[in-house]
Order: sequence, then C-alpha cells, then structure tokens
Amino acid sequence: MHHALTLRRPLVKSRAMRNLLLAAALAALAVPADAQSIDPKVQARIDRILKATPLIDGHNDIAEQLAENYRRNITGLASGTDKRPDHPLMTDMARLHQGRVGGQFWSVFINGEVTGDAAIRETIEEIDIVRRMIDAYPGDLELARTADDVVRIHKSGKVASMIGVEGGRQIGGSLAALRQFYNLGARYMTLTHNQTTEWADSATDDPKYGGLSPFGVQVVHEMNRIGMLVDLSHVSADTMKDAIAASKGPVIFSHSSARGLVGHLRNVPDDVLQLLPANGGVVMVNFVPDFVSDAVWRWGAEKNAEEARLKVFHRNSKAEVEAGLKAWEAAHPRPSVTVAAIADHIEHVVKVAGYDHVGLGGDFDGIPYTPEDLTGVQDYPRIFAELIRRGWSDENLAKLAGGNVLRALRKAEVVSASMKNEPAALSDLDMAPSQ
Repeated sequence: MHHALTLRRPLVKSRAMRNLLLAAALAALAVPADAQSIDPKVQARIDRILKATPLIDGHNDIAEQLAENYRRNITGLASGTDKRPDHPLMTDMARLHQGRVGGQFWSVFINGEVTGDAAIRETIEEIDIVRRMIDAYPGDLELARTADDVVRIHKSGKVASMIGVEGGRQIGGSLAALRQFYNLGARYMTLTHNQTTEWADSATDDPKYGGLSPFGVQVVHEMNRIGMLVDLSHVSADTMKDAIAASKGPVIFSHSSARGLVGHLRNVPDDVLQLLPANGGVVMVNFVPDFVSDAVWRWGAEKNAEEARLKVFHRNSKAEVEAGLKAWEAAHPRPSVTVAAIADHIEHVVKVAGYDHVGLGGDFDGIPYTPEDLTGVQDYPRIFAELIRRGWSDENLAKLAGGNVLRALRKAEVVSASMKNEPAALSDLDMAPSQ
C-alpha cells in the first residue's frame, strides 16, 4: 500500500483520475466477472478451483480510504455505485463476490511517522473501521481467527476476514499492544512501513541496524508465540533475512513483487526468495504498476524529476507547477501495464522459490492506479485465466489462490501451540511505572 514511485502513494487523487477509476469500476459492475473476456469453459474451471480453495488476498486498504475520504463511514459498500464519484473505491461487497474472493486480510494503516501512544490509538481506530464493516455486512463478511475459520467461512459463501497491521511502529514499542491487536483480529504485522523504525530497517529509508535490532528479534519471537504471521513487505533485504532467520514460523510478504524482474526496493530479491522453501513463507504478489513494470517505474522517476524541476522554476506558483506537470504527463503518457505483468512476477517467484511459496496481495484501494485490466476486486479471475493460458495446473492455481497462505497460517498456529508454555514477553515500555 501507499507506494507508487514516491515513498507514500498520493491518497488525494485528482478528480479526473478518480472519475476515470469510477468509470472503470462501473464498467466492471455492468458486466459480470465471468463474462469479462474469459472463455466460459475457462471461467468454469476457475470457479471449480476457487470453490474448493478460498482465494485469499494479502492486502486491501479500504479501511484507510474510509478513514481519509469517508469520515470512517462504513455504509454504502454494497456496491461501488453507492460511494461519491470523486472518491471511487476499488472494493465493495458485490465486486468481492464477482471476483470470487474467499478470504481477505484487511490492512489497518497509519502514517509511519506516528509513534508511541498515538500510533496505538490510531491503529485501534483503523481496526474499529474493519470490525464495524464486518459487522455491517454479515451476509458477505465474517471475522476469521484461524485457518479452519477461513475454510468454514469460505464454504458458507462469505469472505473470511482477517486484519493486517501495516507497520511495526503501530505497536508503539509495546508487546502488550501487539498481543491486543492479535486479540482484535490481527493475524499479521508488517515489521516496517516506509520508515525505518526504532528496531527494524525499512526498504525505503536509511538503515540503522543492518536488519533487526535485538528488540526487533524479540518482536518476531513474540509474534511466533501468539501465532501472528511476520510480514516482510516494506522491509529492507537485510531485515528480510534477519526475520527469516529469527522466525520459527513461515513469514509472508503481504504485498510485494519480484526484484529479479523490476529493481524497485519494495520488491523481494532472489536471494531472499531462495530462503522461502526452508522457511515455508509466501510472497503475495502485488499489483502496483510501479512494482511490476520497469517502464512504469522509470516513468515515475522521470515524472518526479520533472516535478522537482518545475518547483525550482515556479517557486511561488503551485498552479504553474501543476499545469506544467499536467502538460508533461500529456506528452509522456504512463506506459501500459496488464495482467500479463502480474503473471510474470508470479512465475518468477515460482521459478526461484517454487509453487508452494506464491500468493496474491493486490493492494486495492491503497494505490493511485491499477493495471488496465485489474481495476478492482472483481478482476481476480483474469489472473487465473492468464495463468491457465500459460499452462498452469489446477493444483498449482489452488496453491496460488490460497492454499499456500492457509498452510502458512496453520503452521503459525502449530508454532504458537508449541510455545504455549513460554511466558508473555514484556518490553521496557510495558514494565515502566505508570505516570
């Protein structure tokens, strides 16, 4: 989430961009997912696979969108037509079902520069949005706390809903807060966001520790003990390696792609992918065009450079900067990205790590634009259709859909059970006297 080429993706999109996204969303709603350029026989095969195995996405940012653009209001999510056209969403209940989504990690994100007690409070407020959303749509969503819950809820025709905390600073340095987030439904925590924290290096900030600090290792251990997946999206390559070495259970990358194809620092290097078979971890491939297309990544860098140049020449005129940037974009349109690029990254992860270590982490509602044919949660079948075209077996498609993540969740539960006799760890903050 929150990526684009800059370290923080623009949340407040232009009205024109939002209207374009809304038009795409409404077009998708107008045509059932099973009729969107997918051969009926292929769609029937996809449906058989996704009926037997839940499609579990690793990262959806609708909670943040509701917080920033809808005053935390969870009404009107039955379909995308119920929200304002200036802030269209990529997610709603109708499109989740159209996309055959069976399980979803709902991201709870706060600005990575917020620390301490404020970070804990804001995270609870984000969790509250997700929990209220689940309660408001009982025919569509149900809270899942275990892998067995995910399977049961999926069989009932609903979306099994879990929570992912997107940034280690959100615990405010308190392992007690970590445990309470777990009790509220969080089943993974991303160790950093775009900022290096007090105990872990981020991929997109200056390193301080060469990976994890001793407290960072303690955080990973406590996550193992309570059964929370360690999420390594956003962290530096050294942090990835340290966390894999420290973790007794499988790690995940809830929304990352392959650095072997695109050199963006948010992607996973091949030498880390090679560690996943022994660890049991899963890379849930991201749909962000900047991460999956080298051409878009470079286009974004050139756009940022042009914006910086315009700001030098028009220091006193924001309007002239915006007009100049608009003219530059008209002359330099963003390169095209389609589902084929996502499939390329999936296959690269498979080539290096194997079919048991790949999943999907779309990042819908956390990105300013999408691949042309993956405009919202209704479009997941397109990925499966592309991989079927490339010769994938039903068995491996089921692993990608959710089988691998379910295995990781079950292993995390086994590891937690093996550590049940260990006492809960306390940080220095937890042991400090009350003021």
